[in-house]
Amino acid sequence: MKTRLISKSFSLLVIVILILGVYSTISVADSGTESITVFAAASTTNALTEIGKIFSEQKKVEFIPSFASSSALAKQIENQAPANIYISANYKWMDYLEEKQMINSSSRFNLLSNRIVLIVPADSSIKKIDIKANFDLSKLLGNGYLSMGDPDHVPAGIYGKQSLENLGVWGSIKNKVARSKDVRTALMLVERGESPVGIVYATDAAITKKVRIAGMFPKESHSPILYPAALVAGRQTPAALDFMKFLKTPEARVIFEKYGFTVLQN
Repeated sequence: MKTRLISKSFSLLVIVILILGVYSTISVADSGTESITVFAAASTTNALTEIGKIFSEQKKVEFIPSFASSSALAKQIENQAPANIYISANYKWMDYLEEKQMINSSSRFNLLSNRIVLIVPADSSIKKIDIKANFDLSKLLGNGYLSMGDPDHVPAGIYGKQSLENLGVWGSIKNKVARSKDVRTALMLVERGESPVGIVYATDAAITKKVRIAGMFPKESHSPILYPAALVAGRQTPAALDFMKFLKTPEARVIFEKYGFTVLQN
């Protein structure tokens, strides 16, 4: 008798689960809400979050952003992560995906540009830093570490290392680098006072009062800082196409410029 009761209870449980599953499927199907998933460089977090909110409200589309280092996002896309759009802070990672035919090449365009800067905590005794050939960054660091995105992978770190090498400084500080997973983590270390000096984008420094820009790297000391955008191959949808167009609108431009980016598309 006990076995029969258990068997009946199990059967009822299975029926309930099946009914709930069907109901859930119907609810999702009936909602008909489109969505787009945008993988974008960490430095675009504030601007794209604001732009995505406006786009979502206007188009009645769910905007799903994922912000991280361009390298990490490119690897995720390579491994079939469900992104519709990729926005990189470095053309090399976009090239990487294009070579593997992971993006729609015809949709690719350069969206933004930026600058890299040296930052210090807001209450730092370090004032202005004259960034020039052989400037004494090691002395400025003292016993501390330079906070920057991992120069082997993170675009802001790649640009920073390139500049320091061209200025003849990298050799003196390469063993005093705190390598961060992305530029926002590098910013956070300086905000907390855990690093006395950091390299981030000018746009990152602009979003917080906890750091100051002490110096700006010469443009000619590193490759141009470009942010290419593209549709991910095989994941082109009407909503994704609409968002790519929206990125070029005057409305989006105002927001990008508010956060300090130079917009390369009208």
